[in-house]
Amino acid sequence: MSRIDKYLWAVRVYKTRSDAADACRSGKVQVNGMEAKASKEIREGDVISVRKGSVHFSYKVLRTVDNRQSAKLVPEYVEDMTPQSELDKLSAPFETVYIRRDRGTGRPTKKERRDMDRLLDELF
Repeated sequence: MSRIDKYLWAVRVYKTRSDAADACRSGKVQVNGMEAKASKEIREGDVISVRKGSVHFSYKVLRTVDNRQSAKLVPEYVEDMTPQSELDKLSAPFETVYIRRDRGTGRPTKKERRDMDRLLDELF
């Protein structure tokens, strides 16, 4: 058996063990559908859900481990069960609007600012 924070660090879900413990403390980690404290013991067959931003990753424990593993060996210890719909959120484009002004023209006047605001309101 292994602690959840150690396991998440060992299989490279988090860069540091303290990051994994912080995620557990803030309710971003669940084991078999229940929120998990950092000291929660996991077993083979447990399903771990991790929320990073808006993406919910799912992992199945194949074998427990306490030491950090190389990236090549991680598939021996954990199976990534994250649905494709969640992975698509990672590559979703971020919509940003940038209004370009010629260099040296100074700050926009009130009229120019109103025109820019009107344009942005029409776009969104």
